Amino acid sequence: MNSAKQGPSHSQTPSQGHSSPEKGSSIDPADVARFSAIAAEWWDPAGKFRPLHKFNPVRLTFIRERVLAHFSLNAGDPHPFKGLRFLDIGCGGGLLCEPMTRLGADVLGADASERNITTASVHAAEQDLTIDYRATTAEALAEAGERFDVILNMEVIEHVANRDQFLKDCASMLKPGGIMFVATLNRTLKAHALAIIGAEYVLGWLPRGTHQWSQFVTIAEMEAGLAESKLKLLELTGVSYSPFTDKWSLSKDTDVNYMAVAEKPAS
Repeated sequence: MNSAKQGPSHSQTPSQGHSSPEKGSSIDPADVARFSAIAAEWWDPAGKFRPLHKFNPVRLTFIRERVLAHFSLNAGDPHPFKGLRFLDIGCGGGLLCEPMTRLGADVLGADASERNITTASVHAAEQDLTIDYRATTAEALAEAGERFDVILNMEVIEHVANRDQFLKDCASMLKPGGIMFVATLNRTLKAHALAIIGAEYVLGWLPRGTHQWSQFVTIAEMEAGLAESKLKLLELTGVSYSPFTDKWSLSKDTDVNYMAVAEKPAS
């Protein structure tokens, strides 16, 4: 019943009432402005990003376990990701960047919102963490020739102007054998009912207008986009919320939230 927004680094083709992205850019200025306005609340577990704080444990565990397995790392090592370079695209306030850094990864957190980057940078400094935060875009990083072992593309793809090109830009930055995580919302009637009507209008978990149902991504579209980007889909799983336990967990139900892992073949 949540869309667990990661950050408005990019935005999909604007629906009615949205500002148009700049030519050649995947950025929607209206999307960036909306999340910039509440940037200071990223680290408040009881604030506007409360649903994301609730959602974070399941995706952190998912990322950690899949990275450990994929790169055959030692789970008992307190810093198992040492030597791996991560990109968190659409990093928001850094809710994924900080845990990955603590696990030893060299992390670049990118977001189009200067205010998000400022919030993330200040919080990281308070925690005595070194994270490379940049107010930039996927296309700019790709053009600069940046390369990563792991890319976290979490709750961003439903906000980009050109989904297939965005995936290609991200895929181009993966090193051979690297993996990319993608989390998004399925374009189903169930997702409309729970993630928009329920989460935004009934429960007030998210600000109204956070998402447009037309921007949600079907599994077929996701699979096609990954294939077009020359990535191999390794895993796709649903993520479901239980109102009885007030927790999120991996699920076979992909009708609302789902996560995928894709690999760039080594050859």
